[in-house]
Amino acid sequence: MPPRDRFDLMLRALLVGSLIALLTACGAPVPLLEQIQASGELKVVTSNSPTTYYLERGRRRGLEYELATRFARHLGVEARFSILNSPEEILAAVISGEAHIAAAGLTATRGREQRVRFSRSYQSITRQLVYREGGDRPEDILATQSGAFEVVAGSGHEERLRELQQQLPGLEWTASSGLTSSELMALVYEELIDYTMANSNEVALIRRYHPELKVALDLSQPLPLAWALQHSHDNSLFDAVQTFLRELQKSGELQRLVDRYYGYAGTLDALETRIFRRHVVQRLPEYISLFKQAAEETGLDWQLLAAIGYQESHWNADAVSPTGVKGVMMLTRATAKELGVSARTDPAQSILGGARYILKIRNKIPRRIANPDRLWMTLAGYNIGFGHLEDARILTQRHGDDPDSWLDVRKYLPLLSRKKYYESLKHGRARGGEPVAYVDNIRSYQDLLAWELDRNGEPLPSDESDQPEGCGG
Repeated sequence: MPPRDRFDLMLRALLVGSLIALLTACGAPVPLLEQIQASGELKVVTSNSPTTYYLERGRRRGLEYELATRFARHLGVEARFSILNSPEEILAAVISGEAHIAAAGLTATRGREQRVRFSRSYQSITRQLVYREGGDRPEDILATQSGAFEVVAGSGHEERLRELQQQLPGLEWTASSGLTSSELMALVYEELIDYTMANSNEVALIRRYHPELKVALDLSQPLPLAWALQHSHDNSLFDAVQTFLRELQKSGELQRLVDRYYGYAGTLDALETRIFRRHVVQRLPEYISLFKQAAEETGLDWQLLAAIGYQESHWNADAVSPTGVKGVMMLTRATAKELGVSARTDPAQSILGGARYILKIRNKIPRRIANPDRLWMTLAGYNIGFGHLEDARILTQRHGDDPDSWLDVRKYLPLLSRKKYYESLKHGRARGGEPVAYVDNIRSYQDLLAWELDRNGEPLPSDESDQPEGCGG
Protein backbone atom coordinates (compact mmCIF):
# COMPACT_ATOMS: atom_id res chain seq x y z
CA MET A 1 0.00 0.00 0.00
CA PRO A 2 1.44 3.44 -0.91
CA PRO A 3 2.51 5.59 2.11
CA ARG A 4 -0.19 8.19 1.44
CA ASP A 5 -2.92 5.53 1.38
CA ARG A 6 -1.53 3.98 4.55
CA PHE A 7 -1.59 7.38 6.27
CA ASP A 8 -5.19 7.98 5.17
CA LEU A 9 -6.14 4.53 6.47
CA MET A 10 -4.52 5.22 9.86
CA LEU A 11 -6.21 8.61 10.11
CA ARG A 12 -9.56 7.11 9.23
CA ALA A 13 -9.10 4.34 11.79
CA LEU A 14 -8.23 6.94 14.44
CA LEU A 15 -11.35 8.98 13.70
CA VAL A 16 -13.62 5.95 13.63
CA GLY A 17 -11.98 4.63 16.80
CA SER A 18 -12.69 7.93 18.56
CA LEU A 19 -16.32 7.74 17.47
CA ILE A 20 -16.60 4.16 18.71
CA ALA A 21 -15.13 5.14 22.06
CA LEU A 22 -17.70 7.93 22.34
CA LEU A 23 -20.60 5.65 21.43
CA THR A 24 -19.39 2.96 23.81
CA ALA A 25 -19.17 5.48 26.62
CA CYS A 26 -22.77 6.42 25.92
CA GLY A 27 -23.82 2.75 26.03
CA ALA A 28 -24.72 2.59 22.31
CA PRO A 29 -23.79 -0.63 20.46
CA VAL A 30 -21.06 -0.13 17.87
CA PRO A 31 -22.06 -1.40 14.38
CA LEU A 32 -19.82 -4.21 13.07
CA LEU A 33 -18.94 -2.22 9.97
CA GLU A 34 -17.53 0.60 12.09
CA GLN A 35 -15.58 -1.89 14.20
CA ILE A 36 -13.99 -3.29 11.02
CA GLN A 37 -13.14 0.19 9.75
CA ALA A 38 -11.65 1.12 13.13
CA SER A 39 -9.46 -1.99 13.13
CA GLY A 40 -8.46 -1.45 9.48
CA GLU A 41 -8.93 -5.14 8.77
CA LEU A 42 -11.59 -7.32 7.14
CA LYS A 43 -11.23 -10.96 8.16
CA VAL A 44 -11.96 -13.23 5.21
CA VAL A 45 -12.01 -17.02 5.27
CA THR A 46 -11.60 -18.83 1.95
CA SER A 47 -10.25 -22.06 0.50
CA ASN A 48 -7.24 -22.93 -1.63
CA SER A 49 -8.81 -23.63 -5.00
CA PRO A 50 -8.54 -22.42 -8.63
CA THR A 51 -12.01 -20.90 -8.24
CA THR A 52 -11.30 -19.06 -5.00
CA TYR A 53 -7.72 -18.32 -3.92
CA TYR A 54 -4.34 -19.62 -5.11
CA LEU A 55 -0.74 -18.59 -5.68
CA GLU A 56 0.57 -18.12 -9.20
CA ARG A 57 4.25 -17.27 -9.52
CA GLY A 58 4.28 -15.79 -6.04
CA ARG A 59 1.13 -13.73 -6.62
CA ARG A 60 -2.25 -14.25 -5.04
CA ARG A 61 -5.00 -14.96 -7.54
CA GLY A 62 -8.56 -16.23 -7.71
CA LEU A 63 -12.01 -14.76 -8.27
CA GLU A 64 -12.91 -14.81 -4.56
CA TYR A 65 -9.56 -13.23 -3.68
CA GLU A 66 -10.13 -10.39 -6.14
CA LEU A 67 -13.72 -9.80 -5.04
CA ALA A 68 -12.90 -9.77 -1.34
CA THR A 69 -9.84 -7.56 -1.85
CA ARG A 70 -11.92 -5.06 -3.81
CA PHE A 71 -14.60 -5.08 -1.13
CA ALA A 72 -12.03 -4.41 1.60
CA ARG A 73 -10.60 -1.55 -0.47
CA HIS A 74 -14.17 -0.24 -0.89
CA LEU A 75 -14.45 -0.13 2.93
CA GLY A 76 -11.06 1.55 3.27
CA VAL A 77 -9.46 -1.42 5.04
CA GLU A 78 -7.18 -4.34 4.20
CA ALA A 79 -8.36 -7.93 3.72
CA ARG A 80 -6.70 -10.59 5.88
CA PHE A 81 -7.23 -14.07 4.50
CA SER A 82 -7.44 -17.33 6.41
CA ILE A 83 -7.26 -20.52 4.34
CA LEU A 84 -9.43 -23.49 5.32
CA ASN A 85 -10.26 -26.31 2.92
CA SER A 86 -13.13 -27.94 4.81
CA PRO A 87 -16.57 -26.39 4.14
CA GLU A 88 -17.51 -27.18 7.73
CA GLU A 89 -14.48 -25.33 9.08
CA ILE A 90 -15.21 -22.36 6.82
CA LEU A 91 -18.81 -22.10 8.00
CA ALA A 92 -17.75 -22.57 11.63
CA ALA A 93 -15.30 -19.65 11.32
CA VAL A 94 -18.14 -17.37 10.22
CA ILE A 95 -20.62 -18.64 12.80
CA SER A 96 -18.13 -18.13 15.63
CA GLY A 97 -17.20 -14.64 14.44
CA GLU A 98 -13.60 -15.64 13.78
CA ALA A 99 -14.13 -14.41 10.21
CA HIS A 100 -16.33 -11.54 9.06
CA ILE A 101 -17.16 -13.14 5.72
CA ALA A 102 -16.58 -16.43 3.93
CA ALA A 103 -15.63 -15.85 0.29
CA ALA A 104 -15.09 -19.48 -0.59
CA GLY A 105 -17.27 -20.43 -3.54
CA LEU A 106 -20.10 -21.53 -1.25
CA THR A 107 -23.47 -22.51 -2.69
CA ALA A 108 -26.38 -20.90 -0.88
CA THR A 109 -28.35 -24.01 0.05
CA ARG A 110 -31.40 -24.32 2.29
CA GLY A 111 -29.46 -26.30 4.86
CA ARG A 112 -26.67 -23.75 5.08
CA GLU A 113 -29.06 -20.78 5.22
CA GLN A 114 -30.18 -21.99 8.64
CA ARG A 115 -26.61 -21.57 9.90
CA VAL A 116 -25.27 -18.50 8.04
CA ARG A 117 -26.60 -15.49 6.19
CA PHE A 118 -25.88 -15.39 2.46
CA SER A 119 -25.27 -12.32 0.35
CA ARG A 120 -26.72 -11.75 -3.08
CA SER A 121 -25.32 -14.14 -5.68
CA TYR A 122 -22.37 -13.19 -7.87
CA GLN A 123 -22.18 -16.38 -9.96
CA SER A 124 -24.30 -19.46 -10.77
CA ILE A 125 -23.09 -23.05 -10.99
CA THR A 126 -24.48 -26.55 -11.32
CA ARG A 127 -23.34 -29.65 -9.48
CA GLN A 128 -21.78 -32.11 -11.91
CA LEU A 129 -20.85 -35.79 -11.84
CA VAL A 130 -17.31 -36.22 -13.17
CA TYR A 131 -15.64 -39.29 -14.67
CA ARG A 132 -12.57 -39.96 -16.83
CA GLU A 133 -12.58 -40.38 -20.58
CA GLY A 134 -12.23 -44.07 -21.40
CA GLY A 135 -14.14 -45.13 -18.31
CA ASP A 136 -17.78 -46.11 -18.11
CA ARG A 137 -20.01 -43.07 -18.42
CA PRO A 138 -22.78 -43.41 -15.82
CA GLU A 139 -26.23 -42.96 -17.34
CA ASP A 140 -27.69 -42.01 -13.96
CA ILE A 141 -26.47 -41.41 -10.43
CA LEU A 142 -27.11 -45.02 -9.34
CA ALA A 143 -24.63 -46.24 -11.97
CA THR A 144 -21.85 -44.82 -9.78
CA GLN A 145 -22.35 -47.80 -7.48
CA SER A 146 -20.30 -49.90 -9.90
CA GLY A 147 -17.16 -47.95 -9.00
CA ALA A 148 -15.49 -45.80 -6.34
CA PHE A 149 -17.52 -42.60 -5.81
CA GLU A 150 -16.04 -39.98 -3.45
CA VAL A 151 -17.12 -36.44 -2.54
CA VAL A 152 -15.87 -33.82 -0.10
CA ALA A 153 -17.20 -34.45 3.42
CA GLY A 154 -19.57 -31.76 4.67
CA SER A 155 -19.82 -30.15 1.24
CA GLY A 156 -22.88 -29.03 -0.65
CA HIS A 157 -22.30 -32.06 -2.87
CA GLU A 158 -22.85 -34.37 0.05
CA GLU A 159 -25.94 -32.39 1.02
CA ARG A 160 -27.30 -32.91 -2.49
CA LEU A 161 -26.54 -36.63 -2.39
CA ARG A 162 -28.47 -36.97 0.86
CA GLU A 163 -31.45 -35.34 -0.87
CA LEU A 164 -31.17 -37.82 -3.76
CA GLN A 165 -30.77 -40.71 -1.36
CA GLN A 166 -34.27 -40.12 -0.03
CA GLN A 167 -35.65 -41.13 -3.44
CA LEU A 168 -32.83 -43.58 -4.20
CA PRO A 169 -32.09 -45.61 -1.06
CA GLY A 170 -29.43 -47.65 -2.86
CA LEU A 171 -27.26 -44.58 -3.47
CA GLU A 172 -23.96 -44.65 -1.55
CA TRP A 173 -20.71 -42.71 -1.61
CA THR A 174 -17.54 -42.11 0.39
CA ALA A 175 -17.19 -38.77 2.15
CA SER A 176 -13.53 -37.73 2.11
CA SER A 177 -12.17 -35.36 4.75
CA GLY A 178 -9.04 -33.34 4.10
CA LEU A 179 -9.45 -33.37 0.31
CA THR A 180 -10.82 -30.66 -1.98
CA SER A 181 -12.99 -31.11 -5.06
CA SER A 182 -9.96 -30.31 -7.23
CA GLU A 183 -7.93 -33.02 -5.51
CA LEU A 184 -10.73 -35.55 -5.94
CA MET A 185 -10.93 -34.70 -9.65
CA ALA A 186 -7.18 -35.29 -9.85
CA LEU A 187 -7.78 -38.74 -8.33
CA VAL A 188 -10.36 -39.43 -11.03
CA TYR A 189 -7.83 -38.36 -13.66
CA GLU A 190 -5.22 -40.70 -12.14
CA GLU A 191 -7.87 -43.46 -12.17
CA LEU A 192 -7.56 -43.96 -8.41
CA ILE A 193 -11.30 -43.36 -8.04
CA ASP A 194 -14.03 -43.54 -10.67
CA TYR A 195 -16.38 -40.65 -9.90
CA THR A 196 -16.71 -37.46 -7.95
CA MET A 197 -18.95 -34.38 -7.79
CA ALA A 198 -17.81 -30.81 -8.35
CA ASN A 199 -19.22 -27.41 -9.18
CA SER A 200 -19.36 -26.59 -12.88
CA ASN A 201 -17.03 -23.59 -12.55
CA GLU A 202 -14.34 -25.72 -10.92
CA VAL A 203 -14.78 -28.47 -13.50
CA ALA A 204 -14.27 -25.92 -16.29
CA LEU A 205 -10.98 -24.74 -14.79
CA ILE A 206 -9.59 -28.19 -13.95
CA ARG A 207 -10.38 -29.43 -17.47
CA ARG A 208 -7.92 -26.87 -18.85
CA TYR A 209 -5.18 -29.14 -17.48
CA HIS A 210 -7.01 -32.47 -17.55
CA PRO A 211 -9.42 -32.35 -20.53
CA GLU A 212 -9.77 -36.13 -20.22
CA LEU A 213 -12.13 -35.41 -17.32
CA LYS A 214 -15.70 -35.48 -18.56
CA VAL A 215 -19.09 -34.46 -17.21
CA ALA A 216 -21.56 -37.34 -17.07
CA LEU A 217 -24.56 -35.59 -15.55
CA ASP A 218 -25.76 -32.34 -14.08
CA LEU A 219 -27.04 -33.17 -10.61
CA SER A 220 -28.75 -29.89 -9.81
CA GLN A 221 -30.46 -26.88 -11.27
CA PRO A 222 -28.34 -23.69 -11.43
CA LEU A 223 -27.37 -22.70 -7.89
CA PRO A 224 -26.16 -19.33 -6.55
CA LEU A 225 -22.67 -18.81 -5.20
CA ALA A 226 -22.60 -16.22 -2.43
CA TRP A 227 -20.62 -14.92 0.52
CA ALA A 228 -21.56 -16.20 3.96
CA LEU A 229 -21.92 -13.92 6.98
CA GLN A 230 -22.96 -14.48 10.58
CA HIS A 231 -26.67 -14.29 11.44
CA SER A 232 -27.07 -11.06 13.37
CA HIS A 233 -29.45 -8.18 14.10
CA ASP A 234 -26.57 -5.90 13.07
CA ASN A 235 -27.04 -5.41 9.33
CA SER A 236 -24.23 -2.91 8.78
CA LEU A 237 -21.69 -5.30 7.18
CA PHE A 238 -24.35 -7.29 5.34
CA ASP A 239 -25.83 -4.12 3.81
CA ALA A 240 -22.37 -2.97 2.74
CA VAL A 241 -21.74 -6.33 1.03
CA GLN A 242 -25.08 -6.18 -0.76
CA THR A 243 -24.44 -2.65 -2.02
CA PHE A 244 -20.92 -3.52 -3.17
CA LEU A 245 -21.96 -6.63 -5.14
CA ARG A 246 -24.96 -4.87 -6.66
CA GLU A 247 -22.84 -1.94 -7.87
CA LEU A 248 -20.12 -4.27 -9.17
CA GLN A 249 -22.71 -6.15 -11.21
CA LYS A 250 -24.41 -2.98 -12.45
CA SER A 251 -21.10 -1.50 -13.67
CA GLY A 252 -20.25 -4.65 -15.64
CA GLU A 253 -17.03 -5.12 -13.65
CA LEU A 254 -18.31 -8.35 -12.08
CA GLN A 255 -18.77 -9.95 -15.49
CA ARG A 256 -15.31 -8.80 -16.54
CA LEU A 257 -13.80 -10.44 -13.47
CA VAL A 258 -15.67 -13.68 -14.17
CA ASP A 259 -14.46 -13.59 -17.78
CA ARG A 260 -10.87 -13.12 -16.58
CA TYR A 261 -11.00 -16.53 -14.92
CA TYR A 262 -13.56 -18.47 -16.96
CA GLY A 263 -13.96 -16.72 -20.32
CA TYR A 264 -11.50 -18.97 -22.15
CA ALA A 265 -12.00 -22.25 -20.27
CA GLY A 266 -12.61 -25.23 -22.50
CA THR A 267 -11.01 -23.80 -25.65
CA LEU A 268 -8.59 -26.75 -26.04
CA ASP A 269 -9.66 -30.36 -26.38
CA ALA A 270 -7.86 -33.40 -24.95
CA LEU A 271 -5.83 -34.03 -28.13
CA GLU A 272 -4.65 -30.41 -28.38
CA THR A 273 -3.64 -30.43 -24.73
CA ARG A 274 -1.68 -33.68 -25.10
CA ILE A 275 0.14 -32.39 -28.19
CA PHE A 276 1.01 -29.15 -26.39
CA ARG A 277 2.47 -31.04 -23.43
CA ARG A 278 4.56 -33.17 -25.78
CA HIS A 279 5.85 -30.05 -27.55
CA VAL A 280 6.78 -28.43 -24.21
CA VAL A 281 9.21 -31.33 -23.74
CA GLN A 282 10.31 -31.86 -27.33
CA ARG A 283 10.34 -28.39 -28.90
CA LEU A 284 10.34 -25.65 -26.27
CA PRO A 285 13.87 -26.34 -24.92
CA GLU A 286 15.32 -25.25 -28.29
CA TYR A 287 13.62 -21.84 -28.05
CA ILE A 288 13.20 -21.12 -24.35
CA SER A 289 16.37 -19.04 -24.04
CA LEU A 290 15.30 -16.96 -27.07
CA PHE A 291 11.89 -16.26 -25.55
CA LYS A 292 13.57 -15.22 -22.30
CA GLN A 293 16.06 -12.96 -24.13
CA ALA A 294 13.22 -11.27 -26.04
CA ALA A 295 11.29 -10.86 -22.79
CA GLU A 296 14.29 -9.26 -21.11
CA GLU A 297 14.71 -6.78 -23.96
CA THR A 298 11.03 -5.86 -24.29
CA GLY A 299 9.72 -6.22 -20.75
CA LEU A 300 7.09 -8.74 -21.83
CA ASP A 301 6.47 -12.02 -20.02
CA TRP A 302 8.46 -14.83 -21.64
CA GLN A 303 5.69 -17.37 -21.10
CA LEU A 304 3.26 -15.05 -22.87
CA LEU A 305 5.70 -14.83 -25.82
CA ALA A 306 6.08 -18.60 -25.80
CA ALA A 307 2.29 -19.05 -25.83
CA ILE A 308 1.99 -16.67 -28.78
CA GLY A 309 4.77 -18.52 -30.60
CA TYR A 310 3.03 -21.82 -30.02
CA GLN A 311 -0.30 -20.49 -31.27
CA GLU A 312 1.43 -19.10 -34.36
CA SER A 313 3.69 -21.99 -35.38
CA HIS A 314 3.67 -24.73 -32.72
CA TRP A 315 7.28 -23.65 -32.10
CA ASN A 316 8.38 -24.52 -35.62
CA ALA A 317 10.97 -22.13 -37.08
CA ASP A 318 10.36 -23.42 -40.61
CA ALA A 319 6.56 -22.98 -40.51
CA VAL A 320 5.02 -21.31 -43.58
CA SER A 321 1.33 -20.51 -43.96
CA PRO A 322 -0.64 -20.54 -47.26
CA THR A 323 -0.62 -16.72 -47.12
CA GLY A 324 3.18 -16.57 -46.94
CA VAL A 325 3.80 -15.69 -43.29
CA LYS A 326 6.83 -17.49 -41.84
CA GLY A 327 8.76 -18.47 -38.76
CA VAL A 328 8.11 -19.05 -35.08
CA MET A 329 6.08 -15.83 -34.77
CA MET A 330 4.69 -16.07 -38.33
CA LEU A 331 5.65 -12.57 -39.48
CA THR A 332 4.52 -11.16 -42.81
CA ARG A 333 7.19 -9.95 -45.24
CA ALA A 334 6.10 -6.33 -44.69
CA THR A 335 6.13 -6.60 -40.90
CA ALA A 336 9.54 -8.27 -40.92
CA LYS A 337 10.98 -5.49 -43.09
CA GLU A 338 9.46 -2.85 -40.81
CA LEU A 339 11.05 -4.52 -37.75
CA GLY A 340 14.44 -5.10 -39.35
CA VAL A 341 14.04 -8.89 -39.49
CA SER A 342 16.14 -10.06 -42.42
CA ALA A 343 15.44 -13.81 -42.08
CA ARG A 344 11.96 -14.72 -40.87
CA THR A 345 12.92 -18.37 -40.36
CA ASP A 346 15.78 -17.42 -38.03
CA PRO A 347 14.11 -18.14 -34.65
CA ALA A 348 16.10 -15.48 -32.77
CA GLN A 349 15.10 -12.77 -35.24
CA SER A 350 11.52 -13.99 -35.47
CA ILE A 351 10.91 -14.14 -31.71
CA LEU A 352 12.48 -10.76 -31.00
CA GLY A 353 10.72 -9.24 -34.01
CA GLY A 354 7.38 -10.62 -32.84
CA ALA A 355 7.95 -9.24 -29.34
CA ARG A 356 8.76 -5.80 -30.73
CA TYR A 357 5.66 -5.90 -32.92
CA ILE A 358 3.53 -6.68 -29.86
CA LEU A 359 4.94 -3.59 -28.16
CA LYS A 360 4.19 -1.52 -31.23
CA ILE A 361 0.54 -2.58 -31.22
CA ARG A 362 0.25 -2.12 -27.46
CA ASN A 363 1.52 1.44 -27.73
CA LYS A 364 -1.29 2.26 -30.17
CA ILE A 365 -3.99 1.17 -27.74
CA PRO A 366 -5.26 3.99 -25.49
CA ARG A 367 -3.44 3.95 -22.16
CA ARG A 368 -6.73 4.45 -20.31
CA ILE A 369 -7.54 0.81 -21.11
CA ALA A 370 -6.30 -1.21 -18.16
CA ASN A 371 -5.00 -4.75 -18.12
CA PRO A 372 -6.03 -7.41 -18.78
CA ASP A 373 -8.30 -5.81 -21.43
CA ARG A 374 -5.33 -3.99 -22.91
CA LEU A 375 -3.39 -7.24 -23.21
CA TRP A 376 -6.24 -9.13 -24.88
CA MET A 377 -6.76 -6.28 -27.36
CA THR A 378 -3.04 -6.19 -28.09
CA LEU A 379 -3.09 -9.88 -28.93
CA ALA A 380 -6.18 -9.46 -31.10
CA GLY A 381 -4.44 -6.62 -32.94
CA TYR A 382 -1.35 -8.80 -33.43
CA ASN A 383 -3.56 -11.39 -35.10
CA ILE A 384 -5.99 -9.35 -37.17
CA GLY A 385 -4.21 -6.00 -37.46
CA PHE A 386 -4.68 -2.86 -35.41
CA GLY A 387 -6.96 -1.24 -38.01
CA HIS A 388 -9.50 -4.05 -37.88
CA LEU A 389 -9.35 -4.03 -34.08
CA GLU A 390 -10.20 -0.33 -34.14
CA ASP A 391 -13.11 -1.04 -36.50
CA ALA A 392 -14.43 -3.58 -33.99
CA ARG A 393 -14.14 -1.04 -31.18
CA ILE A 394 -16.04 1.52 -33.28
CA LEU A 395 -18.73 -1.10 -33.94
CA THR A 396 -18.88 -1.85 -30.21
CA GLN A 397 -19.41 1.83 -29.42
CA ARG A 398 -22.09 2.20 -32.09
CA HIS A 399 -24.11 -0.52 -30.42
CA GLY A 400 -23.91 1.12 -27.01
CA ASP A 401 -21.31 -1.19 -25.49
CA ASP A 402 -17.89 -0.37 -24.04
CA PRO A 403 -15.09 -0.16 -26.66
CA ASP A 404 -12.52 -0.30 -23.85
CA SER A 405 -13.79 -3.68 -22.62
CA TRP A 406 -12.46 -6.85 -24.26
CA LEU A 407 -15.59 -8.67 -23.09
CA ASP A 408 -17.69 -6.31 -25.24
CA VAL A 409 -15.29 -5.95 -28.18
CA ARG A 410 -14.99 -9.73 -28.63
CA LYS A 411 -18.76 -9.86 -29.28
CA TYR A 412 -18.43 -7.54 -32.27
CA LEU A 413 -15.21 -8.78 -33.86
CA PRO A 414 -16.97 -11.67 -35.68
CA LEU A 415 -19.31 -9.12 -37.33
CA LEU A 416 -16.37 -7.79 -39.38
CA SER A 417 -16.95 -10.64 -41.83
CA ARG A 418 -20.53 -9.52 -42.57
CA LYS A 419 -21.10 -6.91 -45.28
CA LYS A 420 -23.91 -5.27 -43.32
CA TYR A 421 -21.30 -4.17 -40.79
CA TYR A 422 -17.92 -3.95 -42.52
CA GLU A 423 -19.06 -1.79 -45.46
CA SER A 424 -19.39 1.23 -43.15
CA LEU A 425 -15.99 0.69 -41.53
CA LYS A 426 -12.64 2.09 -42.64
CA HIS A 427 -10.66 -1.14 -43.00
CA GLY A 428 -13.31 -3.32 -44.61
CA ARG A 429 -13.89 -7.03 -44.30
CA ALA A 430 -11.95 -9.27 -41.91
CA ARG A 431 -12.29 -12.75 -40.43
CA GLY A 432 -13.18 -11.33 -37.05
CA GLY A 433 -13.91 -14.64 -35.38
CA GLU A 434 -10.25 -15.66 -35.63
CA PRO A 435 -8.79 -13.14 -33.14
CA VAL A 436 -11.39 -14.18 -30.54
CA ALA A 437 -10.27 -17.82 -30.75
CA TYR A 438 -6.65 -16.65 -31.03
CA VAL A 439 -6.77 -14.77 -27.71
CA ASP A 440 -8.60 -17.60 -25.94
CA ASN A 441 -6.05 -20.15 -27.14
CA ILE A 442 -3.08 -18.05 -26.04
CA ARG A 443 -4.59 -17.62 -22.60
CA SER A 444 -5.03 -21.39 -22.39
CA TYR A 445 -1.49 -22.13 -23.63
CA GLN A 446 0.04 -19.65 -21.19
CA ASP A 447 -1.84 -21.24 -18.27
CA LEU A 448 -0.87 -24.73 -19.40
CA LEU A 449 2.77 -23.75 -19.82
CA ALA A 450 2.94 -22.22 -16.34
CA TRP A 451 1.30 -25.33 -14.91
CA GLU A 452 3.65 -27.71 -16.74
CA LEU A 453 6.77 -25.79 -15.69
CA ASP A 454 5.62 -25.55 -12.10
CA ARG A 455 4.70 -29.24 -12.04
CA ASN A 456 8.15 -30.17 -13.34
CA GLY A 457 10.03 -27.95 -10.92
CA GLU A 458 11.00 -25.12 -13.29
CA PRO A 459 11.81 -22.10 -11.09
CA LEU A 460 9.31 -19.33 -11.78
CA PRO A 461 9.92 -15.63 -11.15
CA SER A 462 8.09 -13.95 -8.30
CA ASP A 463 6.18 -10.80 -9.17
CA GLU A 464 4.50 -8.91 -6.37
CA SER A 465 2.90 -6.42 -8.76
CA ASP A 466 -0.85 -6.43 -9.20
CA GLN A 467 -0.36 -5.72 -12.91
CA PRO A 468 -1.18 -8.72 -15.13
CA GLU A 469 1.84 -10.05 -16.97
CA GLY A 470 2.52 -9.20 -20.57
CA CYS A 471 1.45 -5.71 -21.54
CA GLY A 472 1.66 -3.53 -18.47
CA GLY A 473 2.74 0.05 -18.43
